[in-house]
Amino acid sequence: MARLKLQFPEDQYCYSTLLDVRVSDINNGNHLANDSMISMLSEARARFLFEFGVRETEGDGIIVTDLATTYRAEAHARDQLLFEVGVMDFNKYGGDITFRVSRPQDQTLIAMAKYGFVFFNYGTGQVVPMPDDFRAKFPQVNWLD
Repeated sequence: MARLKLQFPEDQYCYSTLLDVRVSDINNGNHLANDSMISMLSEARARFLFEFGVRETEGDGIIVTDLATTYRAEAHARDQLLFEVGVMDFNKYGGDITFRVSRPQDQTLIAMAKYGFVFFNYGTGQVVPMPDDFRAKFPQVNWLD
């Protein structure tokens, strides 16, 4: 099976946040568990969207369509991780939220990840076009047809 490779343009990161690895995030291998990394990515995504004025579940919020993650190094309890977040590949209904996760203490790249998303009207249960005000917040993003 071909290995997944995630690489993103350096100029697309527009937000960052720090999260600490908790003891409860550690698995039997004594490193950050996969499910805990996904939870941390979700927290970083929520902080990013909040910072840019997007409420995920109110009116026309967003819904995640897919997730890809590649791990490059282990993280351990009490490590502080930097989550750099960006957006790219917009289309009529959504795009990708990207992540670079590193440990600032030693500059180690821990993981790369991508969430696909679409805008979703929770009242009607329908996918809806990306709001103009969201698109306007990210003029640097390339559009896919």
